[in-house]
Amino acid sequence: MIVATHTMPSMPAQQLQAPDRKQTIRVEESAYLALLRTAYGLEEEVAAWLKPHGLSATQYNVLRILRGAGPAGLLCREVGARMLNRDPDITRLLDRLEQRGLVRRTRGKKDRRVIFASITSQGLELLKKLDRPLPEFLWGRLQHLGPENLQALIALMKKIQNC
Repeated sequence: MIVATHTMPSMPAQQLQAPDRKQTIRVEESAYLALLRTAYGLEEEVAAWLKPHGLSATQYNVLRILRGAGPAGLLCREVGARMLNRDPDITRLLDRLEQRGLVRRTRGKKDRRVIFASITSQGLELLKKLDRPLPEFLWGRLQHLGPENLQALIALMKKIQNC
């Protein structure tokens, strides 16, 4: 059993203590660890689900970003800035997607140093195949929470993000 004590910020921190451990941790640390465990667990499940389709979660994210950008595509650095997980080597990530024919890169007409990335028709086809099954997979994993709890969870996470 975990016991929580409620205090105001000027008072001692909220504490949690698990009876099977000789450790007392702050409730904020416990919440942080729970968020990480949940995020990593879901990320691993999605990665395992995407693997048979030949994609990593990061590659899937890039394809979705490029689909949203439309035919003109985006500057490669803009793709990196929009990613959920910052990949320090966006060039190699795009190399792998380009080798598979899912992404195309072109140099700028005015400035040849500028490189744009765009999704190919093959990349669009792959995403189209995943557009229904992936949300269904996530629904199967999260639907037991119910719409109200999911909305509350989203609202709480937005509060954390906007601190």
